[in-house]
Amino acid sequence: MTDRFEADYLIETAVPPEDAAAAMAGEQSSGTFVPVPGETPELKARSAARVERLDVTEEVPDPSLPGAAGPGPYRRARVTLSWPLANIGPSLPNLMATVAGNLFELKQFSGLRIDDIRLPRAFGDAYAGPGFGIEGTRRLTGVADRPLIGTIIKPSVGFTADETAELTDLLCGAGIDFIKDDELQADGTTCPFEDRARAVMQVIDRHADRTGRKVMFAFNITGEVDEMRRRHDLVESLGGTCVMVSLNSVGLAGFTALRRDCRLPIHAHRNGWGALSRHPMLGFSYPAWAKFWRIAGADHMHVNGLANKFSETDDSVVASARDCLTPIWHDKPCIAMPVFSSGQGVTQPPETYRRLGSPDLIYAAGGGIMAHPEGPAAGVESLRASWEAAMLGETLGDAARRSPALARALEPRK
Repeated sequence: MTDRFEADYLIETAVPPEDAAAAMAGEQSSGTFVPVPGETPELKARSAARVERLDVTEEVPDPSLPGAAGPGPYRRARVTLSWPLANIGPSLPNLMATVAGNLFELKQFSGLRIDDIRLPRAFGDAYAGPGFGIEGTRRLTGVADRPLIGTIIKPSVGFTADETAELTDLLCGAGIDFIKDDELQADGTTCPFEDRARAVMQVIDRHADRTGRKVMFAFNITGEVDEMRRRHDLVESLGGTCVMVSLNSVGLAGFTALRRDCRLPIHAHRNGWGALSRHPMLGFSYPAWAKFWRIAGADHMHVNGLANKFSETDDSVVASARDCLTPIWHDKPCIAMPVFSSGQGVTQPPETYRRLGSPDLIYAAGGGIMAHPEGPAAGVESLRASWEAAMLGETLGDAARRSPALARALEPRK
């Protein structure tokens, strides 16, 4: 596939599914609801979207979403559309407008969700992709053969720059691999970005001098494009090794503008993702959505975590993480390191490793580290012991006999 791109959808409709699919193709390419001058057969042959596949899967009595035309029953189907690359060129913003534009509003549908996309290699030529990915992240942190153990600065807001640095000092002393700003921590008057970056990097450098290994801190540089560039350059000048961006806040154009000038790993946060995904018959699947950001250059991608505090199922989390580790093209894989977070502790690693089959991830825990009965150092040690057990195929009970920190973490909380 060199001259066309494809998108897979799950649809629900009260009209004949063939007619609904044709409406999708027309709306997102050359067609309109009535014939117009200039829409010749030659133009359609050159530029129209095609329905490549349509498989009806089931029938349901009630619509999933309001505002759909016609009474039930409502049929669900898997649909694949394709478009000529010449319609848009290898442009991610225009790809988004094409595969996810006005489709969601069409009254023929009581449900529509994008499952996946497949793109010509021309997109790989047009965009930088991850600059560091798994290999570069491991090189910068010195963690070679296990998950990176990480955490998030909490409280999310309210700390001053000096208080943030004090907590960073505690975490570095505990042996953490990775720390990130909370996505709500930006450049407020309580904790200005520049003050925070300078204070934190002084602490990290001091521990690096002692241990020979620099903790990776993902500074939240989310903002206007010029702000993000300035903040990135400051972090780099201070010896920092990672920046963080809230994807849905900066958008594809803002993200790609940053990536063009970025010389540090980009930790991509998906906050706001639930609005795009929570209803099973609306929005995006993670594999379709994440491909945009992986191609654009995200080095780390949040995927939630098993037994998490949110609404996402474990199956969805695992599928998302596997997708991050699956190449987009064989010669430009655009693989991102999945980030597991949200209520993670010592109990999830065995099942996470069993289902993912890879240690290439960042495992971010808050309470799992800070709330350990013996303190943060024991919290970090307990997580490492849990992951070691998972990778060796041991039970947590067996591993706990060797690791007092893991044993304490497994004790019931009062």
